[in-house]
Amino acid sequence: MAAVSDPMDLGAPWGPARPEPSPTRFHPVHGANIRVDPSGTRATRVESFAHGVCFSREPLAPGQIFLVEIEEKELGWCGHLRLGLTALDPASLAPVPEFSLPDLVSLGHTWVFAITRHHNRVPREGRPAAEAAVPCRPPALLVEPYLCIEQFRIPRDRLVGRSRPGLYSHLLDQLYELNVLPPTARRSRLGVLFCPRPDGTADMHIVINGEDMGPSARGLPAAQPLYAVVDVFASTKSVRLVQLEYGLPSLQTLCRLVIQRSVVHRLAIDGLHLPKGLKDFCKYE
Repeated sequence: MAAVSDPMDLGAPWGPARPEPSPTRFHPVHGANIRVDPSGTRATRVESFAHGVCFSREPLAPGQIFLVEIEEKELGWCGHLRLGLTALDPASLAPVPEFSLPDLVSLGHTWVFAITRHHNRVPREGRPAAEAAVPCRPPALLVEPYLCIEQFRIPRDRLVGRSRPGLYSHLLDQLYELNVLPPTARRSRLGVLFCPRPDGTADMHIVINGEDMGPSARGLPAAQPLYAVVDVFASTKSVRLVQLEYGLPSLQTLCRLVIQRSVVHRLAIDGLHLPKGLKDFCKYE
C-alpha cells in the first residue's frame, strides 16, 4: 500500500478516486514473546512483560487508523500499551528490539507514545498546557458521527470501546463514549494515524475511544512508508485489531445502529426475531 497520496486528494472522501485502505493486519515480524493468531488480527504476549513489539503488516495510508482493542490485562506489571509509527521496515529488524521505548526509538525514524491511565492529551499549538488535561468530549447525545482530525473525517462508531453484553452494558458503554474510563481499561480502543502537512512532513495522532489526543509527534517524513507500532507492554497482555469503514457505512452497520438504538441494553437483542449472525454482530461489534 502506498504510504502517501497526492496532497490534492488527502482531504477527499474515500471512494473511487481514493480507494479505502486494505484491512489492517499484524506483521509476521514481532517481538519474541508475541504470538499472532492465524488471522493476523490478534497479538498476545505469552510471557514476561517485554519483547512485545508488533508492527502493521503494511505501511499506513494518510488518515488510516491502526486501531486496537485491549482484550486482556495482566496484573503485577507497571506500565501500559505503547503506540507509534516507524519509517523502519519491520522485515529489516533482526532481532526486534525488546522495548519500543527506548530501544526501537533509539534506532531512529521511530515515534512512540506511552499510554497512561490519565494524561494522554497533547496541548495544541498556541494553547496553554492546562487545556490538554480537560476532557473536551460533549455529552453522548451530541457526539458528531465523524471524528475530524486535521483534513480527515473518520466514522466514530467503531472507534469507541464497548463493554461486554450485560444488564448494565448500556451504562458502561456511555462511560467509554465519554472517555471516563481509563484508556488502559479492558475493551478500550486505541489507534494511531498520521496526517500530512503542506511542508512535506506529517503529524502523528493518537485516538482513544473516539477522541483525538492531539499531535503527539511532529515532523514525521510523510514521503516515507510509515508502519504502525504497537508495544504489548507490561499490564497489557493481548490486543485485537478493529477494522474501520472509511467511506459510506455498510448496510450491515446501518442495521446494527438502528437495532442498538431501539433496545434498552444489548441483552434485549436476544429476544428479537433476527438471524443469530445479525444478533451476534449487534451485541459484540
